[in-house]
Amino acid sequence: MLYGKKKVILILIIILFFLCGWVGNISVFAETSNQINTSEPPKLTNEKSIEKVINEMTLEEKAKMVVGRGFPGMFGNPKAEIAGAVGVTHGIERLGIPPLFFADGPAGLRISPFREGDPHTYYATAFPIETSLASTWNKNLVTKVGKAIGNEVKEYGLDILLAPALNLHRNPLGGRNFEYFSEDPLLTGKMAVSYINGVQSNDVGATIKHFVANNQETNRTDIDTIVSQRALRELYLKGFEIAIKEANPWAVMSAYNKVNSAHASENKELLTTVLRDDWDFKGFVMTDWFAGTDPIAQMIAGNDLIMPGDSITLTEFMNALKNSTIDEKILDRDHITEIMNAVKNGTLDESILDRNISKILNILVKTPSFKGYQHSDNPNLQKNAEISRRAGSEGMVLLKNIHKTLPLDENAKIGLFGNTQIETIRGGTGSGYVNAPYTISIADGLKNRGFTVNNDLLQSYKSYITTLRHQEEYKIKPSVLGSEFGLEIPTIPEKPLKAKEINKTVKETDVGVVVIGRISGEFEDRKNEKGDFLLTDREQDMITNVTNEYHASGKKVIVILNIGGPIEVASWRDKPDAILLAWQPGQEAGFAVADVISGLVNPSGKLPTTFPMAYNDVPSAKNFPGTPEENPEKVVYEEDIFMGYRYFTTFDIEPAYEFGYGLSYTTFHFPKVKVKKSKDEVKVSVTVENSGDIPGKEVVQVYISAPDNKLEKPAIELKAFGKTKQLKPKEKDTLKFQLGLKDLASFDEERSAWVVEKGAYQIKVGASSENIYETVIFEVEEDMVVEKVNDILKPKMEINKLSK
Repeated sequence: MLYGKKKVILILIIILFFLCGWVGNISVFAETSNQINTSEPPKLTNEKSIEKVINEMTLEEKAKMVVGRGFPGMFGNPKAEIAGAVGVTHGIERLGIPPLFFADGPAGLRISPFREGDPHTYYATAFPIETSLASTWNKNLVTKVGKAIGNEVKEYGLDILLAPALNLHRNPLGGRNFEYFSEDPLLTGKMAVSYINGVQSNDVGATIKHFVANNQETNRTDIDTIVSQRALRELYLKGFEIAIKEANPWAVMSAYNKVNSAHASENKELLTTVLRDDWDFKGFVMTDWFAGTDPIAQMIAGNDLIMPGDSITLTEFMNALKNSTIDEKILDRDHITEIMNAVKNGTLDESILDRNISKILNILVKTPSFKGYQHSDNPNLQKNAEISRRAGSEGMVLLKNIHKTLPLDENAKIGLFGNTQIETIRGGTGSGYVNAPYTISIADGLKNRGFTVNNDLLQSYKSYITTLRHQEEYKIKPSVLGSEFGLEIPTIPEKPLKAKEINKTVKETDVGVVVIGRISGEFEDRKNEKGDFLLTDREQDMITNVTNEYHASGKKVIVILNIGGPIEVASWRDKPDAILLAWQPGQEAGFAVADVISGLVNPSGKLPTTFPMAYNDVPSAKNFPGTPEENPEKVVYEEDIFMGYRYFTTFDIEPAYEFGYGLSYTTFHFPKVKVKKSKDEVKVSVTVENSGDIPGKEVVQVYISAPDNKLEKPAIELKAFGKTKQLKPKEKDTLKFQLGLKDLASFDEERSAWVVEKGAYQIKVGASSENIYETVIFEVEEDMVVEKVNDILKPKMEINKLSK
């Protein structure tokens, strides 16, 4: 009986033990379950939170973070929240990651002025083209332009501007040269630094593009650029290097083209070894829109973000626009799925994906979208227009001015010739286009300034242009990409001028003004043909007949060039009395021209690119846009380091107007140039005096002539520049420059190093590459290796390089 009771007690104890354990387990389970249900995933709050957030991401979320949301409003993609934004990234709301908004462009923000169901307009300011900005040689002014553009980016709700563009003017026929600053990498880099600093002072990002050697539009997505490592390092990479090291842009856009047989967006040597290892770039890299062919290779190379995200090529995209349809099989491709599958099958290490996301998020946490900035949709367009006008006038270059033809008397009666007096060109087309509220024509600008413009002639031009624009052949149409990317504006032939009309105008006016216009844009290079690089027969006749008649009456003629790049001038420049290169000066074009013509602004612009006597004088003329001629597959940079003025000065080829050239209404001289050399630097001090009788500004240009030893050198290279303040007559200004050893160095491919070779160096200070005021010589006693870099970017074929 006792045994039975013990047995029952034992059983009860065992049951109680299990019950307690079970209750405990229930408690633990409940506690765990409660944690799972109520705990929040980590949120992106700052740089320190990035690693935890990435670890929390699913593979699909990771893949989406490195691929854009698709071209807004096409192929089933949602429209961008900001109309006209050209790209949007995926947001991950549960992790506190907002989408980012991207928009073009170099001459001002490109968004849509109209929004569905909204009566308000959202215009942006059209600033002068980059070539015009570079012509100012005024770093402070370009900073103000960048700051104004950045203001519009922020107040219209965008995060990152796809500008500035830093490719070089390798050839004057490059279709997008107007979007680029210069043929010189130093001027390009320094202008870019100012532009970036201005934009990013608004806490929005700038993107330098197109990295690298994207110097033509013909077959730009597939053209194989064959270029030496030295030419890459000294010329085509140099401006990017300056911009990254001195301005820290938030992003870099890789180029469409191949560089030495590898697509730029899939080129690890460019995107990791050069950008990250050599230059310590901290931002992220995105593709150009629809660039590259292999998203896995892009990820591995260090191209962090694929834009806009659609898995099609640029050619397929353009065909879809033209045909209003696209092959369903093309849309079946999906970068996101490709990247996920690559991680799963081991062809893409997930750590690379994490690395690329980290680069993006490190920038994302700085953006207005992340910080919840409440944008106003109301930037200061009036103030920004004033900045555009000032920049436009300061970028104008006075090419000729005999017998003080300019400035004009304020009471002058003007006979205005040329279609472009009315259809004045503010900028180029494509992604560099800006939807501005207006363009002030040259005719209206001159009238507003108080000049009397001959009305009969003006009305004759207006009637002629209106009549032709109603004809189907000359109707203005939206760009193939849509009106947001600009308009297709067929060129109207110059209005025929009868002798009777010219004679009547001469009798009724004091001076003749002839306007010549040119426009170019994305997708197509210019041509060495009449109506483009060359004047048409009608344009030649207009200049000849107008100047002959005015000169016969003892009156003068001015030619205004409203163009985006060099044209042939040698055949006609002796005829007019003055030539003003106005470039494409933005929406205030007519006002800016009038400011210079009237003398309100004394021109101080200098050429950032060479005007050749003839196209065949250009060193790249024989290998642009590449071979085979009918459908180029590769372009060989045989001119190597001898590009632009480096070629013209070294080989003693006379240009029409040299690099750095530009006249003023006053005169300057350099009474004092001092050069002081120490072991590691050269200090240059230049005093400039206004020796004329009108206030004005002068640009001081400092060049180096290095000795030819093992390495051939160009005869002259720009190494520093500065612009004086506005100097009154007899007033002086002293500018100081400091050159380090890297500024004296050339790139030695055998040593993969920047080297200063021993010998006699000449510091040349002047007002252009040909107009040198002072030369100072100093000696370097022995060769010095200044900086070692990675031995990369070598072409896979022999280049027949140009040599002295």
